[in-house]
Amino acid sequence: MTRNSKWLAGAWLVVALLWTVGCLNYLDRVMLTTMRGSVKEAIPMTDAQFGLLTSIFLWVYGGLSPFAGFLADRLGRSRVIIAGMLAWTAITWLTGHSTTFHGLLTARAVMGISEAFFLPAALALVADYHPGPTRSLATGILISGTTVGAGLGGLGGWLAEHHGWNYSYYLLSGLGVACSVLLVLVLRDAPRLPDKVSAPGVRFGDALSSLFSRGSFIVALVYWGLLGLAGWALIGWMPTYFNEHFHLAQGVAGLSATGYLQAAVLVGLPLGGALADRWNRTNPRGRILVPVIGLCVAAPGLLLAANTNIVALALAGLVLYGLARASTDANMMPIICLVTDSRYRATGYGVLNCFACIVGGLAIYAGGVLRDAHFAGLNRVFQIASVSLVLCAGLLLLVKPSAMPGLAVETGSLEPPISPAAPLIE
Repeated sequence: MTRNSKWLAGAWLVVALLWTVGCLNYLDRVMLTTMRGSVKEAIPMTDAQFGLLTSIFLWVYGGLSPFAGFLADRLGRSRVIIAGMLAWTAITWLTGHSTTFHGLLTARAVMGISEAFFLPAALALVADYHPGPTRSLATGILISGTTVGAGLGGLGGWLAEHHGWNYSYYLLSGLGVACSVLLVLVLRDAPRLPDKVSAPGVRFGDALSSLFSRGSFIVALVYWGLLGLAGWALIGWMPTYFNEHFHLAQGVAGLSATGYLQAAVLVGLPLGGALADRWNRTNPRGRILVPVIGLCVAAPGLLLAANTNIVALALAGLVLYGLARASTDANMMPIICLVTDSRYRATGYGVLNCFACIVGGLAIYAGGVLRDAHFAGLNRVFQIASVSLVLCAGLLLLVKPSAMPGLAVETGSLEPPISPAAPLIE
């Protein structure tokens, strides 16, 4: 096997390993929204409090994301991922033992700590292993793991109806043990380019200063925040919308609201990544333009889902939204690579993730407050979210690739960024 083929095999194995971790992470965070009835029956709470369970997770998760990304940049991506997975396994098991609202709220907050360390490190590690024309495709495939997890989240409602709401958490913690062992044995960081070995150490203040000195990064920050508003409002309240608006049972509503959507996203992620990689060969803005087009298609899909009394049309709108919206996730880290210093990629994504989660958490909590006050229906929340998608498309057009050393590597041929003697993964 040649050096290039060995590198490619190792690079795609990294994607496969992290795909599994992402699947488990998102299954855990989404399935609670699909078992609302069972959770409220076991632990009395208001709708605002139920929304707060997801909001507190997002605020803690998002708030720690910049620091988690910084640790990945400084200490190594694989170490941070493994430590986070070990913590996630323990906390998932403890979540299933919650018996009060405040106990469950605390468990969700601590879960946000463990999951904060995964995505910035994972996306940066995949970008390290895929420096050339497969970057968006590899990112899209990695994110598809979180999509599968979110789609399977609908099983939470079904399992809760048959075995109790906490059964799913016990099951997930067992899977986490097996996954943690595999990561410890196999996952390693990508070796650095020879000219990067002697680079100055990564410091948090320097990283933030570098990131916020770039106008395109600030635009990307606002863009990702608005996108978080739309995405998390949909994830947090669409199962409830299907349950109440179409009078579907909890399990059916959860599977309908998440299953069809995530199936569409699962197709859209590699498709959006592959199209962006292809366009990027001839246009350095290819990885920007593909998501712009996707957002302009996704907004009408979400409006259709929120403004119909026919289940089939609502599902069709969700499918259109998911298929088109997926291109934004497949290309976010590649866009970060175009506008930031390569040393601060994980920190950069962490900062963006922080802002998106804070905004998304506020959107979910606001939905619950509006419902408790009988001020507006959930369709109004989704209408606001669709407007934010259009604004996101306009903001993304303002992002411009930086003229930085090494940018040619982002668009050129795939060449392993290692010395001949450097290891891949073990």
